[in-house]
Amino acid sequence: MDKNGFSSFLLGLGVGIGIGMLFAPKAGADTRQLLKDKTGEGADYLKQRGSDLKDSAGDLLNKSKDALNRQKDTISDAMEAGKQAYRDAVNQPPTPTAEGPAR
Repeated sequence: MDKNGFSSFLLGLGVGIGIGMLFAPKAGADTRQLLKDKTGEGADYLKQRGSDLKDSAGDLLNKSKDALNRQKDTISDAMEAGKQAYRDAVNQPPTPTAEGPAR
C-alpha cells in the first residue's frame, strides 16, 4: 500500500473508531477516557513509526552517498588511466616503417 493509501486508511480507521465509541452504550466519562487513551496510543504509534522511517531514510541516504563516492572514485581512476595512456602515446618515439627511417 502506498503512503497516501496508508494514511487514508489510518484516518478512516480513526474516524470509524471515534464514531463507534460515541454511539457505544457506555457512560460519557468512560467513552471520553477511552477516546483519550486510544488517541494517546495512536500518537505513540505514529511517533515510533516516524522515528523508524527517519532511521530508514538516514540509512538509505548513507548508502546512496557511499555508492556515489565509489562511482566518483571509479570515474576518477578511469580518467587518470586515460590521461596516462595519452601521455605514454604522445611521449613514445615514432616507430620506423618499412618505407624507410623515421623523420
